[in-house]
Amino acid sequence: MNRNTYQLEILRVCSDRYINYSYLIVDRKSRQAAVVDPAWQLEAIEAALERYEAKLSTILLTHSHKDHVHLVPPLCQRYAPHVFMMQKELDYYHFSAPSLHGLKDGEELKVGHTSITGLLTPGHTAGGGCYWLEGSLFTGDTIFTEGCGMCSSEGSDPVEMYYSVKRLQQLMPPDTRVYPGHSFGERPGQSMSRLHEMNAYFQIASLEHFVSFRMRKGQTSLMSFH
Repeated sequence: MNRNTYQLEILRVCSDRYINYSYLIVDRKSRQAAVVDPAWQLEAIEAALERYEAKLSTILLTHSHKDHVHLVPPLCQRYAPHVFMMQKELDYYHFSAPSLHGLKDGEELKVGHTSITGLLTPGHTAGGGCYWLEGSLFTGDTIFTEGCGMCSSEGSDPVEMYYSVKRLQQLMPPDTRVYPGHSFGERPGQSMSRLHEMNAYFQIASLEHFVSFRMRKGQTSLMSFH
């Protein structure tokens, strides 16, 4: 997949019941690379770096759950990248890693010549975030193509999730491609306009309705990742 300043590869990685999506962003000019939410299969990330002849300079973490940070230690040991997470997430869960940087909402970082903006989108966790760059949005477990993240673990909040979802709905151009941490049927990289059509949480206008629907009882197939 190509953008003006970067190339993008989708990495489907697995461990037992978990299927996650990590993403490799490679700056075209410098060949510096960032990996988003590295988990489970180290060899998949290393093979992608080799294919692109890229150097891993950056790790972008959307939140601190294990299935999104699992490979941070070995990647830090091998490549010594800078690691980024929203400061609010760091303050709440006390995640640690070498060369770790906390981001404020709207703060920009660079991977080579590619600009990336961190967006604070709490709800699934206390300080979860998304990463926005030209044409692409990496959402972790904030929004999926088919829904939004669970709000039942420590630090999560369905009210915060409502405001995060609505913010992304309003902020993102319709042709933005959305790359979540999991898929429940649809391949990552669907347009924001497609999510407006098919994501049930995008259709809910009121806070009360959103919270009651997100926290409803009897939800099944929460681990039916694709």
